Amino acid sequence: MKIKNSIVFVTGASRGLGLAFAREALLRGASKVYAGVRHPEGFSEPGIVPVKLDVTDPDSVKAAAKIASDVTLLVNNAGIAEVSESPFAENVEEQARRIFETNYYGVVRTTNAFQASLPSEGNGAVINVLSDVTWKAVPILAPYSASKAAAWSYTNNIRVHLRNRNIQVIGVHVGFVDTDLTKGFDVPKSDPLDVVRQTYDALEAGESEVLADAGSRALKQTLSSAVPGYIAPEILA
Repeated sequence: MKIKNSIVFVTGASRGLGLAFAREALLRGASKVYAGVRHPEGFSEPGIVPVKLDVTDPDSVKAAAKIASDVTLLVNNAGIAEVSESPFAENVEEQARRIFETNYYGVVRTTNAFQASLPSEGNGAVINVLSDVTWKAVPILAPYSASKAAAWSYTNNIRVHLRNRNIQVIGVHVGFVDTDLTKGFDVPKSDPLDVVRQTYDALEAGESEVLADAGSRALKQTLSSAVPGYIAPEILA
């Protein structure tokens, strides 16, 4: 699928990676770019159309899909992350429900609402932003990791299901990206624009998966090992 002349809808597009997806789509010649945001009245980006969207609210998602019924490319970027004291913290179940509501059920709701309008014959696509913690054990991120693992499984299943309509589905695996969401973490981070460019290049090349940083590529290579990285994270050090 080509970005040029496509109609793109990006969730969580008010800032960070989502805004980078929206801006780059415009630069690559998309005929229209929608930005799914919670507060459209505060959004001001030339050439980008803000649409009120809360992925945790089914009515909001349905309304956005109705407004943007001409979409050919859906980018599921909206997500939240929280640190836990441990996988056994007293509030971990409550935290997990909150994270899943956005990171998993939000993806399910939005994809379900938009998929019927996506064109077939190679002109429609879905991009889901995932994470390297799908395959990496980080105990303080256990609920977040689980939500992204669930989203990865969902991505793989809709890819197979939508294949008969020739709709492309891409899963984007990446570690920390340099956005407001990760500003409290003193770790190496990817440039949002680099992640977006890799993803759109993969889309136009007909690929199904993006490993957007060295850490994600290293993790993926261990999955068939006798001792994979999710069992022994120290092998990745």
